[in-house]
Amino acid sequence: MPHQPVASTKRDFARRMRRESTEAESRLWQELRGRRLDKIKFRRQMPVGRFIADFVCAEARLIIEIDGSQHADSTHDKQRDAELKARGFRVLRFWNDDVLRDLNAVCDTIIAYVRDENLQPWR
Repeated sequence: MPHQPVASTKRDFARRMRRESTEAESRLWQELRGRRLDKIKFRRQMPVGRFIADFVCAEARLIIEIDGSQHADSTHDKQRDAELKARGFRVLRFWNDDVLRDLNAVCDTIIAYVRDENLQPWR
């Protein structure tokens, strides 16, 4: 992925989001950081276009979003996903509860999506 300059305000916001992550984001990050999950490289709270993605695997062009109930049927999320898809990314979304209740299944799903770029997100 070619490097694109990021506005300092967006970079500062991403840093703040890394410091103030939700419990579900923190738990998942413990599995993803340092190539712990199947040696796959992820970055956290990474600016992509005008958005900040929760987790990004640049190699697989995959974005992982961890959502609370406020995201249910969100028009904003649909528009965001469409823009990220236009940039060549797939967006895989999990509910906070999924991460907190069955982290192993979430990690298995992420591995499957990284390894098979033909898989498309279900929501």
